Amino acid sequence: MNTAYRFPIFMLVSLVVVAGILTFVLRGRARAPERGRLWLVALIVGPGGMLVAKYGATIGLRWWLYYTIPLLLTLVVPVVAFRMKPREAVRYLLLAFLSAPAVHVLFSLTLDWREYMPFLPVP
Repeated sequence: MNTAYRFPIFMLVSLVVVAGILTFVLRGRARAPERGRLWLVALIVGPGGMLVAKYGATIGLRWWLYYTIPLLLTLVVPVVAFRMKPREAVRYLLLAFLSAPAVHVLFSLTLDWREYMPFLPVP
């Protein structure tokens, strides 16, 4: 069975989740962040990180690179791009770390896409 369509769907969901998290975290600002910047950062963090993680091993990157680069994109890019205050950064980081496993479990349980649960077998 061809499952190549799954990765683009997973990337799209990741993009929307990251954009949602950023919108939620930055909602209290007197001046809302520019939409273009928000979506660009979400694109770099979500799908961009996923592309590095998925294809990093394929092109021969060492494991510590194709795991570390997406992690650093997630941790650093939004905080720097939006000059987050400490409280915003903590909220963002907590939600970012919680959202990744939540999305993985959601895909595994609802769509039976088990290849996205690499470390935990979900029945």
